[in-house]
Amino acid sequence: MKKMKKTSKNSTKKNLELLVLTLPAIIAYFIFNYIPMFGAIIAFKDYKAPKGILGSAWNGLENFKFFFTSQDAWRITRNTVGYALIFIVVNLVAGVFVALLLYEVRSRRALKFYQTSMMLPRFLSWVIVGYITYTLLSPTMGIFNQVIEMFGGQPVNWYSEVSAWPWILIITNTWKVIGLNSIMYYAALMGIDKAYFEAAEIDGANRFQQIIHISLPSIKPLMIVLTLLAFGNIFRGDFGLFYVIPRDVGVLYPATDIIDTYVYRGLRTGNLGITAAVGLFQSLVGFVMIVTMNGIVRKVEPDSALF
Repeated sequence: MKKMKKTSKNSTKKNLELLVLTLPAIIAYFIFNYIPMFGAIIAFKDYKAPKGILGSAWNGLENFKFFFTSQDAWRITRNTVGYALIFIVVNLVAGVFVALLLYEVRSRRALKFYQTSMMLPRFLSWVIVGYITYTLLSPTMGIFNQVIEMFGGQPVNWYSEVSAWPWILIITNTWKVIGLNSIMYYAALMGIDKAYFEAAEIDGANRFQQIIHISLPSIKPLMIVLTLLAFGNIFRGDFGLFYVIPRDVGVLYPATDIIDTYVYRGLRTGNLGITAAVGLFQSLVGFVMIVTMNGIVRKVEPDSALF
């Protein structure tokens, strides 16, 4: 009995120490994520800066009505959801494909080089990536235009070519995130028991068959979880990608404007009520999407569901 009490006391002390260690993160999360939720009432008010949040008059759903009836609603919703779906598919396929390639590398030195070089873009800010893309796409001194002229072609003003920007954004996003995605899948592949591959090889399975019947089924739970989390952000876009890379050029808005950039421009012009309504709409749709997708996964693959 005394031993059990001693063990319980030590466990409580250990948990208390861990709780104290997590307190700064908990407090910061509460301050910056939960307290600001009070400001969501701006979405239902005719916000006037001198009167403040509480003093401004209520206007019901007028802010939502203004957004959904505006000519921008369809464009930014289409772009936000469309790019999100494309990124989910491309990042999943590219991440798994690169992870499978890394798994075949036997040289540790080569493996470290590949992983480091692919992870480097992840640590670059979008401002730096924006300068890199401008170096490539500059209408006057861009590397792409210099190569085109070298082969006798006419330079292209990339910052007025709307049709080119979906491809530019997809390639840029994939280049930046593929490193982390592939390493997560690679770590999952490393956890597979080698005995499965040895048994499959003895049975005459080639490398492709081993990938189809062993590698992919083993990392399927991770693929499902990451896809579920991505669906939770289907109404959100990477602000840096869609604002910095196209340099906020108005003529490119049909291909580059998303909800996040729209909200940012609204904040700059002082339309806090409308921007708050759009932001609240984003959060609600994201919550509904992740709950819905999790419900589907729970019926099809219960062990891979988030909750």
